Amino acid sequence: MAEGVELRLRSRTSSALVTVTGELDLAGCPLLRDGLLKIGADTPPGVIADIDGLALDVRSPSLFPFVAQRLEEWPGIPMAVVTRCPAHLALFERYGLDRFVPVHPDVETAERALPRRIRRRAGRALARGEAGIAQARAFVSDRTREWGVPSLEYDGTLIAAELTDNASRHTTSEPRLRLDLRQDLLTIAVSDDDPRPAVLIERADILEPGLGLRIVAQTARAWGSSGRWTGGKVVWAVLALPERRRGRAIGP
Repeated sequence: MAEGVELRLRSRTSSALVTVTGELDLAGCPLLRDGLLKIGADTPPGVIADIDGLALDVRSPSLFPFVAQRLEEWPGIPMAVVTRCPAHLALFERYGLDRFVPVHPDVETAERALPRRIRRRAGRALARGEAGIAQARAFVSDRTREWGVPSLEYDGTLIAAELTDNASRHTTSEPRLRLDLRQDLLTIAVSDDDPRPAVLIERADILEPGLGLRIVAQTARAWGSSGRWTGGKVVWAVLALPERRRGRAIGP
């Protein structure tokens, strides 16, 4: 991956285990950060970073609580760090970083400590074009009613349609729709095989292309475009039940 840093991913029943080795300095932090976020974009039960064999620069440990917070915001999965290295533990304690990301001595302990959140998930592959948009609308409509959140049906179908249309227009792959309900937050995510991020471009004329993502940004509580470790990207948006709505939408 980055020079001096290597990530090895192993999928386990309870987590995505990422073994990080080599030497991490500030120059390598962005690549490690993006790698962990890409792994999280595939929504495993949790992400565990085993850094026991990683040499850390004195300032680089702050990367881990940052990634943990991002994964908590979306896709809403927990992260933990595994290390027995005394130098690591001293750095985490010195800066109070273990308050923001749990640190455990081994993988099994870390997995047992991961919070088990009550959530509902559903997904399906979509056709391209108008047929896929209709499939996305129907799928969101059915699930929001089934899950007891009908107040999110209108905005959810709107966002799903726009994200599906965007994937069909700007990629050559078939879109894949995923819904995730946790507590009172609903995530609508559409993935494709194109690694180019979805970008919101301000347009002076409402008739110019790009209206779809503006609708998503104005409707959602938060939205973003994230690369995936397995390839391609996922464009996601989060809706809150009416009592949780506050403030303006947050972009990627």
